[in-house]
Amino acid sequence: MRITVSGLPGSGTTSLSRYLAQRHGVEMISAGEVFRLCAKEHSMDLAEFGHLAEQDPSYDKMIDQRQKEIAAQKDNIIVEGRLSGWMVENADLKIWLFAPIDCRLKRIVFRDQIADEETAKKITLEREHCEAGRYRAYYGIYIDDLSIYHIILNSEKWNVDALGAIVDIAIGQLTAHARPA
Repeated sequence: MRITVSGLPGSGTTSLSRYLAQRHGVEMISAGEVFRLCAKEHSMDLAEFGHLAEQDPSYDKMIDQRQKEIAAQKDNIIVEGRLSGWMVENADLKIWLFAPIDCRLKRIVFRDQIADEETAKKITLEREHCEAGRYRAYYGIYIDDLSIYHIILNSEKWNVDALGAIVDIAIGQLTAHARPA
């Protein structure tokens, strides 16, 4: 089963993806982690690296293409990333996680060790704006078009175990219907 987990920064996509990968014993690949690693390798913060990617589309396209290739080669995989629902067209289950900005900022401050929420808000909104422009320019994708997703969940409402339990039910239903009677 191919599953994609997408959402804006701080919505909990990585946490849910790790939960699902561990629970179901499948591999997970994450565009965000690759992007953060590249930013660090270039001694840049995410916003700076985002601007570099804006100037040179090869960074984004390389990450997106690599995810797409890996997902196509695997029958059982969790693909986490903002565009994974769009890139893995043959996914059996596409999930979008949503959380209000204040919730996401608290998580981002903790995760990225940013000094305060105001700084996190400035960085995050700039990053989101930058990414949305690149996605439109590169692929014609509007990141706020959620019509491709099978499940949309508010991650502020539930912790990762509760979100995982909801998705586990969906996976169970999909696999039950895939088996011959």
